[in-house]
Amino acid sequence: MPTTDTPQAAREATAARLLKISAGTSYDPDVDIDWRAPLDPGRMYAPEHRLSLAGTPLWDGLTREQRVELSKHEVASIASVGIWFEMLLMRLLLRHVSDQDPRTGHVQYALTEIGDECRHSIMFARMIEAFGTPAYRPAPLERALGKYLGATAGGVQTFAAALIAEEILDALQREAMADDSLQPLVRMVSRIHVVEEARHIRYARDELARQVAGAGPISLAYSRLMIGRAAWTVTHSLIHPGAYAAVGLDPAEARAVAWRNPAFRETLRWSAERITTYLQELGLVAGPARRLWRSSALL
Repeated sequence: MPTTDTPQAAREATAARLLKISAGTSYDPDVDIDWRAPLDPGRMYAPEHRLSLAGTPLWDGLTREQRVELSKHEVASIASVGIWFEMLLMRLLLRHVSDQDPRTGHVQYALTEIGDECRHSIMFARMIEAFGTPAYRPAPLERALGKYLGATAGGVQTFAAALIAEEILDALQREAMADDSLQPLVRMVSRIHVVEEARHIRYARDELARQVAGAGPISLAYSRLMIGRAAWTVTHSLIHPGAYAAVGLDPAEARAVAWRNPAFRETLRWSAERITTYLQELGLVAGPARRLWRSSALL
Protein backbone atom coordinates (compact mmCIF):
# COMPACT_ATOMS: atom_id res chain seq x y z
CA MET A 1 0.00 0.00 0.00
CA PRO A 2 1.34 3.49 -0.81
CA THR A 3 2.05 5.78 2.09
CA THR A 4 -0.13 8.83 2.55
CA ASP A 5 2.51 11.16 1.15
CA THR A 6 3.06 9.46 -2.24
CA PRO A 7 1.79 11.12 -5.44
CA GLN A 8 -0.64 8.23 -5.96
CA ALA A 9 -2.04 8.59 -2.44
CA ALA A 10 -2.38 12.36 -2.88
CA ARG A 11 -4.20 11.82 -6.18
CA GLU A 12 -6.59 9.36 -4.55
CA ALA A 13 -7.19 11.69 -1.60
CA THR A 14 -8.15 14.50 -3.98
CA ALA A 15 -10.48 12.20 -5.91
CA ALA A 16 -12.16 10.92 -2.74
CA ARG A 17 -12.81 14.46 -1.54
CA LEU A 18 -14.21 15.56 -4.90
CA LEU A 19 -16.41 12.49 -5.24
CA LYS A 20 -17.92 13.24 -1.83
CA ILE A 21 -18.56 16.86 -2.79
CA SER A 22 -20.11 15.78 -6.10
CA ALA A 23 -22.49 13.44 -4.31
CA GLY A 24 -23.65 16.25 -2.03
CA THR A 25 -23.70 19.25 -4.39
CA SER A 26 -24.87 18.53 -7.91
CA TYR A 27 -27.67 20.06 -9.95
CA ASP A 28 -30.16 18.80 -12.50
CA PRO A 29 -30.79 21.68 -14.93
CA ASP A 30 -34.11 20.11 -15.97
CA VAL A 31 -35.32 20.48 -12.40
CA ASP A 32 -33.36 23.45 -11.05
CA ILE A 33 -33.97 25.88 -13.93
CA ASP A 34 -37.39 27.19 -14.92
CA TRP A 35 -37.03 26.97 -18.69
CA ARG A 36 -40.59 28.24 -19.22
CA ALA A 37 -39.94 31.60 -17.54
CA PRO A 38 -39.97 34.42 -20.12
CA LEU A 39 -36.88 36.51 -20.76
CA ASP A 40 -37.06 40.14 -19.64
CA PRO A 41 -36.67 42.33 -22.76
CA GLY A 42 -35.15 45.16 -20.70
CA ARG A 43 -32.41 43.18 -18.94
CA MET A 44 -28.86 42.70 -20.15
CA TYR A 45 -27.43 39.21 -20.55
CA ALA A 46 -23.93 40.17 -19.36
CA PRO A 47 -22.47 43.13 -17.46
CA GLU A 48 -22.10 46.01 -19.89
CA HIS A 49 -18.46 46.64 -19.00
CA ARG A 50 -17.58 43.05 -20.04
CA LEU A 51 -19.01 43.33 -23.55
CA SER A 52 -16.42 43.42 -26.29
CA LEU A 53 -17.39 46.81 -27.76
CA ALA A 54 -18.12 48.67 -24.49
CA GLY A 55 -16.45 52.08 -24.45
CA THR A 56 -15.89 52.28 -28.21
CA PRO A 57 -17.53 54.64 -30.74
CA LEU A 58 -19.42 51.64 -32.17
CA TRP A 59 -20.90 50.99 -28.73
CA ASP A 60 -21.84 54.65 -28.33
CA GLY A 61 -23.78 54.45 -31.59
CA LEU A 62 -25.96 51.53 -30.46
CA THR A 63 -29.43 51.98 -29.03
CA ARG A 64 -30.33 50.43 -25.68
CA GLU A 65 -32.22 47.67 -27.51
CA GLN A 66 -29.19 46.93 -29.69
CA ARG A 67 -26.93 46.77 -26.63
CA VAL A 68 -29.22 44.26 -24.94
CA GLU A 69 -29.35 42.23 -28.15
CA LEU A 70 -25.57 42.30 -28.50
CA SER A 71 -25.18 41.10 -24.90
CA LYS A 72 -27.50 38.18 -25.70
CA HIS A 73 -25.52 37.15 -28.75
CA GLU A 74 -22.17 37.51 -26.98
CA VAL A 75 -23.34 35.25 -24.14
CA ALA A 76 -24.70 32.78 -26.71
CA SER A 77 -21.35 32.82 -28.49
CA ILE A 78 -19.41 32.19 -25.27
CA ALA A 79 -21.82 29.38 -24.33
CA SER A 80 -21.42 27.83 -27.79
CA VAL A 81 -17.65 27.85 -27.44
CA GLY A 82 -18.12 26.43 -23.94
CA ILE A 83 -20.02 23.47 -25.40
CA TRP A 84 -17.29 22.89 -27.96
CA PHE A 85 -14.57 22.91 -25.30
CA GLU A 86 -16.57 20.71 -22.95
CA MET A 87 -17.00 18.12 -25.70
CA LEU A 88 -13.25 18.29 -26.35
CA LEU A 89 -12.53 17.95 -22.63
CA MET A 90 -14.75 14.85 -22.41
CA ARG A 91 -12.73 13.21 -25.20
CA LEU A 92 -9.47 14.14 -23.50
CA LEU A 93 -10.58 12.81 -20.12
CA LEU A 94 -11.70 9.52 -21.65
CA ARG A 95 -8.31 9.16 -23.34
CA HIS A 96 -6.57 10.03 -20.06
CA VAL A 97 -8.26 7.28 -18.03
CA SER A 98 -9.05 4.65 -20.65
CA ASP A 99 -6.07 2.45 -19.71
CA GLN A 100 -6.15 3.14 -15.97
CA ASP A 101 -7.65 1.05 -13.19
CA PRO A 102 -11.40 1.86 -12.96
CA ARG A 103 -11.38 0.93 -9.28
CA THR A 104 -9.39 4.04 -8.45
CA GLY A 105 -11.02 7.24 -7.26
CA HIS A 106 -9.05 9.14 -9.89
CA VAL A 107 -10.77 7.29 -12.73
CA GLN A 108 -14.16 7.39 -11.03
CA TYR A 109 -13.94 11.14 -10.54
CA ALA A 110 -12.94 11.63 -14.19
CA LEU A 111 -16.09 9.72 -15.18
CA THR A 112 -18.11 11.82 -12.72
CA GLU A 113 -16.75 14.98 -14.32
CA ILE A 114 -17.64 13.70 -17.77
CA GLY A 115 -21.20 13.24 -16.53
CA ASP A 116 -21.20 16.80 -15.21
CA GLU A 117 -19.89 18.12 -18.52
CA CYS A 118 -22.63 16.30 -20.43
CA ARG A 119 -25.26 18.08 -18.32
CA HIS A 120 -23.46 21.41 -18.70
CA SER A 121 -23.36 21.09 -22.47
CA ILE A 122 -27.08 20.34 -22.58
CA MET A 123 -27.75 23.23 -20.19
CA PHE A 124 -25.81 25.69 -22.36
CA ALA A 125 -27.56 24.36 -25.47
CA ARG A 126 -30.99 24.87 -23.89
CA MET A 127 -30.03 28.38 -22.82
CA ILE A 128 -28.99 29.23 -26.39
CA GLU A 129 -32.25 27.76 -27.64
CA ALA A 130 -34.18 29.87 -25.13
CA PHE A 131 -32.36 32.97 -26.38
CA GLY A 132 -33.43 32.26 -29.95
CA THR A 133 -29.89 32.86 -31.22
CA PRO A 134 -27.64 30.72 -33.41
CA ALA A 135 -25.31 28.19 -31.85
CA TYR A 136 -22.09 29.88 -32.92
CA ARG A 137 -19.14 27.69 -33.87
CA PRO A 138 -15.39 28.30 -33.90
CA ALA A 139 -13.67 28.83 -37.24
CA PRO A 140 -12.89 25.71 -39.33
CA LEU A 141 -9.16 25.87 -38.54
CA GLU A 142 -9.86 25.99 -34.81
CA ARG A 143 -12.24 23.04 -35.08
CA ALA A 144 -9.57 21.09 -36.96
CA LEU A 145 -6.97 21.92 -34.31
CA GLY A 146 -9.46 20.84 -31.64
CA LYS A 147 -9.83 17.46 -33.34
CA TYR A 148 -6.05 17.12 -33.47
CA LEU A 149 -5.72 17.98 -29.79
CA GLY A 150 -8.51 15.56 -28.89
CA ALA A 151 -6.70 12.74 -30.69
CA THR A 152 -3.12 13.44 -29.57
CA ALA A 153 -2.96 15.50 -26.36
CA GLY A 154 -1.06 14.10 -23.40
CA GLY A 155 -1.67 14.77 -19.73
CA VAL A 156 0.00 18.19 -19.50
CA GLN A 157 -1.85 19.49 -22.56
CA THR A 158 -5.14 17.92 -21.47
CA PHE A 159 -5.32 19.58 -18.09
CA ALA A 160 -3.72 22.90 -19.03
CA ALA A 161 -6.07 23.42 -22.00
CA ALA A 162 -9.05 22.45 -19.85
CA LEU A 163 -8.06 24.96 -17.19
CA ILE A 164 -7.67 27.84 -19.64
CA ALA A 165 -11.23 27.45 -20.92
CA GLU A 166 -12.73 26.58 -17.53
CA GLU A 167 -11.15 29.41 -15.55
CA ILE A 168 -11.93 32.13 -18.11
CA LEU A 169 -15.58 31.09 -18.18
CA ASP A 170 -15.60 30.69 -14.39
CA ALA A 171 -14.46 34.29 -13.83
CA LEU A 172 -17.09 35.67 -16.20
CA GLN A 173 -19.86 33.59 -14.67
CA ARG A 174 -18.94 34.35 -11.07
CA GLU A 175 -19.46 38.02 -11.83
CA ALA A 176 -22.67 37.37 -13.78
CA MET A 177 -24.33 35.21 -11.14
CA ALA A 178 -23.87 37.97 -8.54
CA ASP A 179 -25.35 40.70 -10.76
CA ASP A 180 -29.07 40.95 -10.05
CA SER A 181 -29.59 43.33 -12.97
CA LEU A 182 -29.00 40.51 -15.47
CA GLN A 183 -31.41 37.99 -16.94
CA PRO A 184 -32.38 35.44 -14.23
CA LEU A 185 -31.79 32.58 -16.67
CA VAL A 186 -28.19 33.67 -17.26
CA ARG A 187 -27.60 34.05 -13.52
CA MET A 188 -28.95 30.58 -12.69
CA VAL A 189 -27.03 28.86 -15.48
CA SER A 190 -23.91 30.69 -14.30
CA ARG A 191 -24.47 29.65 -10.69
CA ILE A 192 -24.88 25.97 -11.51
CA HIS A 193 -21.81 25.97 -13.71
CA VAL A 194 -19.65 27.83 -11.19
CA VAL A 195 -20.56 25.51 -8.30
CA GLU A 196 -19.87 22.34 -10.24
CA GLU A 197 -16.88 23.66 -12.17
CA ALA A 198 -15.06 24.54 -8.93
CA ARG A 199 -14.34 20.87 -8.29
CA HIS A 200 -13.35 20.28 -11.92
CA ILE A 201 -10.80 23.07 -11.61
CA ARG A 202 -9.40 21.59 -8.39
CA TYR A 203 -9.05 18.17 -10.04
CA ALA A 204 -7.33 19.63 -13.11
CA ARG A 205 -4.95 21.87 -11.15
CA ASP A 206 -3.75 19.03 -8.93
CA GLU A 207 -3.36 16.62 -11.83
CA LEU A 208 -1.59 19.19 -14.02
CA ALA A 209 1.07 19.74 -11.35
CA ARG A 210 1.65 15.97 -11.17
CA GLN A 211 1.84 15.65 -14.95
CA VAL A 212 4.36 18.50 -15.22
CA ALA A 213 6.53 16.94 -12.52
CA GLY A 214 6.71 13.70 -14.51
CA ALA A 215 7.22 15.19 -17.98
CA GLY A 216 10.54 15.37 -19.81
CA PRO A 217 12.02 18.55 -21.35
CA ILE A 218 11.05 17.74 -24.95
CA SER A 219 7.50 16.88 -23.97
CA LEU A 220 7.21 20.09 -21.96
CA ALA A 221 8.56 22.22 -24.82
CA TYR A 222 5.94 20.79 -27.18
CA SER A 223 3.21 21.14 -24.54
CA ARG A 224 4.03 24.82 -24.05
CA LEU A 225 3.38 25.47 -27.74
CA MET A 226 0.14 23.49 -27.77
CA ILE A 227 -1.09 25.18 -24.60
CA GLY A 228 -0.27 28.62 -26.00
CA ARG A 229 -2.21 27.77 -29.16
CA ALA A 230 -5.14 26.64 -27.01
CA ALA A 231 -5.09 29.99 -25.21
CA TRP A 232 -5.11 31.80 -28.57
CA THR A 233 -8.05 29.67 -29.75
CA VAL A 234 -10.09 30.35 -26.61
CA THR A 235 -9.86 34.13 -26.74
CA HIS A 236 -10.21 34.46 -30.51
CA SER A 237 -13.26 32.18 -30.54
CA LEU A 238 -15.18 33.69 -27.62
CA ILE A 239 -17.11 36.31 -29.60
CA HIS A 240 -18.26 35.15 -33.01
CA PRO A 241 -18.47 37.84 -35.72
CA GLY A 242 -22.09 36.87 -36.19
CA ALA A 243 -22.89 38.46 -32.83
CA TYR A 244 -22.06 41.84 -34.33
CA ALA A 245 -24.00 41.17 -37.52
CA ALA A 246 -27.05 40.38 -35.38
CA VAL A 247 -27.26 44.05 -34.29
CA GLY A 248 -26.57 45.51 -37.72
CA LEU A 249 -22.82 46.05 -37.43
CA ASP A 250 -20.24 45.08 -40.01
CA PRO A 251 -18.79 41.90 -38.46
CA ALA A 252 -15.24 42.37 -39.72
CA GLU A 253 -15.08 46.00 -38.61
CA ALA A 254 -16.66 45.28 -35.22
CA ARG A 255 -14.33 42.37 -34.56
CA ALA A 256 -11.32 44.55 -35.34
CA VAL A 257 -12.63 47.30 -33.06
CA ALA A 258 -13.21 44.79 -30.27
CA TRP A 259 -9.65 43.47 -30.49
CA ARG A 260 -8.28 47.00 -30.31
CA ASN A 261 -10.58 47.85 -27.40
CA PRO A 262 -8.45 48.25 -24.23
CA ALA A 263 -11.46 47.48 -22.02
CA PHE A 264 -12.12 44.16 -23.76
CA ARG A 265 -8.45 43.18 -23.67
CA GLU A 266 -8.41 43.98 -19.96
CA THR A 267 -11.49 41.78 -19.48
CA LEU A 268 -9.65 38.91 -21.15
CA ARG A 269 -6.57 39.41 -18.95
CA TRP A 270 -8.75 39.70 -15.84
CA SER A 271 -10.73 36.55 -16.64
CA ALA A 272 -7.56 34.48 -17.12
CA GLU A 273 -5.44 36.01 -14.36
CA ARG A 274 -5.61 33.00 -12.03
CA ILE A 275 -4.78 30.42 -14.66
CA THR A 276 -2.02 32.43 -16.36
CA THR A 277 -0.38 32.93 -12.97
CA TYR A 278 -0.63 29.21 -12.19
CA LEU A 279 0.71 28.12 -15.58
CA GLN A 280 3.63 30.52 -15.25
CA GLU A 281 4.41 29.06 -11.81
CA LEU A 282 4.54 25.60 -13.46
CA GLY A 283 6.86 26.89 -16.20
CA LEU A 284 4.29 26.40 -18.98
CA VAL A 285 4.30 29.98 -20.30
CA ALA A 286 7.83 30.30 -21.63
CA GLY A 287 9.95 30.34 -24.76
CA PRO A 288 8.35 30.75 -28.21
CA ALA A 289 4.90 30.05 -26.72
CA ARG A 290 4.91 33.50 -25.09
CA ARG A 291 4.16 35.00 -28.52
CA LEU A 292 0.93 33.02 -28.64
CA TRP A 293 0.02 34.14 -25.12
CA ARG A 294 0.64 37.79 -25.99
CA SER A 295 -1.43 37.56 -29.18
CA SER A 296 -4.21 35.92 -27.17
CA ALA A 297 -4.38 39.13 -25.05
CA LEU A 298 -3.92 37.09 -21.86
CA LEU A 299 -0.50 38.54 -20.99
